[in-house]
Amino acid sequence: MMDESRRSFLKETGWAALGLGCGFPLLTTACGDSSAQEESVGQAGASRQWAMVVDIEKCMEEEIRDACITACHRAHNVPDISDPEDEVKWIWSEEYQNVFPDQVHTNTASKIRQAPVLILCNHCDSPPCVRVCPTQATWKRDEDGIVMMDMHRCIGCRYCIAACPYGSRSFNWRDPQDFIERDTNGEYYSDYPTRTKGVVEKCNFCAERLREGLQPACVEAVNQVDGGAGALVFGDLGEPDSEVNQILGERLTIARRVGLGTGPNVYYIV
Repeated sequence: MMDESRRSFLKETGWAALGLGCGFPLLTTACGDSSAQEESVGQAGASRQWAMVVDIEKCMEEEIRDACITACHRAHNVPDISDPEDEVKWIWSEEYQNVFPDQVHTNTASKIRQAPVLILCNHCDSPPCVRVCPTQATWKRDEDGIVMMDMHRCIGCRYCIAACPYGSRSFNWRDPQDFIERDTNGEYYSDYPTRTKGVVEKCNFCAERLREGLQPACVEAVNQVDGGAGALVFGDLGEPDSEVNQILGERLTIARRVGLGTGPNVYYIV
């Protein structure tokens, strides 16, 4: 019964939540006449906009990808569940053709089609996940554009999962405490708050590290790997001279499914 429920969830409610969300009674708090909610989705008043640039070629190296994923998941106590039906992911890799289905054609080289690409939450300018959340457990920060999650307010309705066109959110089908990696002393690698069964989670651009003036854990990790410098670059789009703006101005980059109008803030050097 549980497996059938999971398989049918996206089919039955996925695009309904995205396209017809305001017709659901539970979504009135997110889609009603709240002007504050409208402002949290747009860019108005934002003093900065954090963004990530991923160098696809450099990230083809397995060591670089593994360093990135391990650093992120340890920093946030992400449970390590091998079953793909239950796994929780903040950053991971998939084949290029699955990440950019609109950027391939029948004659695209197989090497490119199958190239591993790191993916994470896009922290969109206009995030559909925010619009459909009935409890405002997910919201966009006005000051820097990060799409945040308050796991304590999450009721597990999974509307945000259905609304996200990038598959960037994970649901805790199991108690994550049983699957969190620990060090040799049996302690968590991080003091980042752990979650409970029945809530959604995702990448937060390492908001807790940014508060301390640090780079995201994934960026810091790849810069310590041989050949990994520049594989991930993080910075402020609101700062004209930031490294991310320099890259976007000089290199050929793409973003995921831009035609949907969500305004993703993760870019890829191709």
